[in-house]
Amino acid sequence: MADKMIDKVRELSRKPEKIRNIAICAHIDHGKTTFSDNLLAGAGMMSEELAGRQLALDFHADEQERGITIDAASVSMIHHVKGEDYLINLIDTPGHVDFGGDVTRAMRAVDGAIVLVDAVEGMMPQTETVLKQALRERVKPVLFINKVDRLIKEVKLTPEQMSERFMKIITDVNKYIQSVAPDEFKEKWIANVQAGAVAFGSAFHKWALSFPYMKDKNISFKDVISAYEAGEEEYKKLSKKAPLHEVVLGMVIKHHPNPLEAQKYRIPRIWHGDPESEEGKSLTHCDPNGIVAFIVTKIVIDKHAGEVACGRLFSGTVKQGDILYMNGAKREVRVQQVNIYKGAQRIQVEDSPAGNIIGLVGLKNTFSGETISSKPMEPFEAIKHIFDPVITKSIEPVSSGDLAKLVEVLKQVNKEDPTIKIEINDETGENLISGMGELHLEVIENRIKTEKGLQVKTSPPIVVYRETIQTKSPEAEGKSPNKHNKFYFTIEPLEDNLYQAIKAGEIPEGRLKKSDMETFKKLETLGIPMKDAKSIRDVYHGNMIVDNTRGIVHIGEVIELIIDGFEQVMDMCVLAREPGMKMLVRIMDLKLHEDAIHRGPAQVLPAVRDGLREAINMAKPVIFEPLQVLQIDAPSEYMGEVSKLIQNKRGQLIDMKQEGVTMTVKAKLPVAEMFGLSSDLRSATGGRGVYFVVDQVFEKLPETLQNKVIASIRNRKGLTENQ
Repeated sequence: MADKMIDKVRELSRKPEKIRNIAICAHIDHGKTTFSDNLLAGAGMMSEELAGRQLALDFHADEQERGITIDAASVSMIHHVKGEDYLINLIDTPGHVDFGGDVTRAMRAVDGAIVLVDAVEGMMPQTETVLKQALRERVKPVLFINKVDRLIKEVKLTPEQMSERFMKIITDVNKYIQSVAPDEFKEKWIANVQAGAVAFGSAFHKWALSFPYMKDKNISFKDVISAYEAGEEEYKKLSKKAPLHEVVLGMVIKHHPNPLEAQKYRIPRIWHGDPESEEGKSLTHCDPNGIVAFIVTKIVIDKHAGEVACGRLFSGTVKQGDILYMNGAKREVRVQQVNIYKGAQRIQVEDSPAGNIIGLVGLKNTFSGETISSKPMEPFEAIKHIFDPVITKSIEPVSSGDLAKLVEVLKQVNKEDPTIKIEINDETGENLISGMGELHLEVIENRIKTEKGLQVKTSPPIVVYRETIQTKSPEAEGKSPNKHNKFYFTIEPLEDNLYQAIKAGEIPEGRLKKSDMETFKKLETLGIPMKDAKSIRDVYHGNMIVDNTRGIVHIGEVIELIIDGFEQVMDMCVLAREPGMKMLVRIMDLKLHEDAIHRGPAQVLPAVRDGLREAINMAKPVIFEPLQVLQIDAPSEYMGEVSKLIQNKRGQLIDMKQEGVTMTVKAKLPVAEMFGLSSDLRSATGGRGVYFVVDQVFEKLPETLQNKVIASIRNRKGLTENQ
């Protein structure tokens, strides 16, 4: 039986019109993993008894222990509709905000998303975040409303009240889709109940319904309610009458696009090369005979095979033994194995064509977001996560003999989870690890101990601040050490609409080329005249550098070095060597030595860095701190305690809503004050309060704290007065 299934998976992987690449995304604890287990069991990829209990996709010990999904795992299954077989590649994603990076990366590999919403809780902050990420990558959503059994058993709603409840959730989701979706999809992609792009059900009890299915099989909500009232025997029959996998996978096949359709509109969004070039056409048409273009979205370390690079093949066919080029690392690698998935098992095959989600073994030292191709090409846009890592810990091994091993392990951890930022400082011997939040770092630390078998100790968490400027600087000069080259810069705050567009991923980060017309047009719509847009050279971590020089003969030879110097200064600014944000640098003029030998990196880089630092110093630099916008849910009687807690942590109350006995509070809190927030909130609300991160912003640190914070960061980094 198993072999027949493998042959079937292989055969379908060659028919892109029969493939659907999808992800499930939802808020934490809305039932995603139970839901994906059910789909697997229904498609015959796992035993029925275990579905919902096996948590097939949570195969890390810490996932089963904590009861949350941490890694996005890939799974393939076959579904039979109206006499046709389809191959569905599913990526299960985590819902917890600290692992949001996995969600972003999964979205790059898929064309459709099932948005899962808990019928009782409705749309939550995390649902919005994952939906925003899906729409940003042009991934089409459909909706599944889960835990309907709770509405009947716990909330005891009538069929009319249930319909009202569903309509509210659907309206909320559609409103959000219309506000965030790209213009051409605002209307096309809303969840349409009549068309069957919405399903309702209970993943735990293995049944689901959609409007077309209810008509077809003549089942109504009344039948569902009476089945639950009649007791367990009756409602168990629901999973035979309306099996979850049949309804949901049917909805996926009907409403999600196949790779041939999806790549036509997704490629222009995620790849900025020339659409008329050979690789451009091959990508847009998902051509199995074209150039190989594979994007790595996840690296799984397998104790037998080593590193398995999981991702989406957008064009070409990958064969075992192929020599491919890594565009980021700029070197060649040999593919040792090509794997497809049957359920969550990896199966080795000779080759696999475009449109599939596959695993490759042999791509030594690759990383998530890397573009792998048969020859050097324009890489895919960097995969951007909505939030930046804002919490850092220094990490060291318990025994000093393990230092080399720790460096290796940290590099490995960084590959498995690129939202973790690793800084290895050879001079001070300090190793820093930055993540999205306390839980994120705690899980990573735990994995280093249990899976990598290395005992480590970490410092208390440190907050990562940002530096920016308040006014425009006069012209600043940077001289090269040999005094023969001079560079003149001014610096000014970057306009807010540009900064927001970079943050939202509308303007891609990276060095700009003359051919990046798409980006220049976007800049034009944001109010920058085309001629000025074309002089922008680099967009780096929310900062920009513009070339305002005229008629300089040798600028072509030094411009890359100037950009390198600009990026170095933006990584470590002037006040406390923290990263810079929201700055616009203009190169006003340069005087270069005639002889190329006197204008090499050793001369240009120090001059650029000095000139830029001087410009920043003259533009009133300040420290910005990270704040997180939180949603706090707690019983109404604790309103006083919750607002007191927010005030004590320098927080601002944004909004407070009361629904019956529970209240929802929206507040903005400085990350520096958030350590231990979960336990403080629990003790303030008798253990019943929870919070979710909705958004992350940077705001100016209050004047009274500026000097104190700068001094403490400099002290921690061991910086002397003049450094």
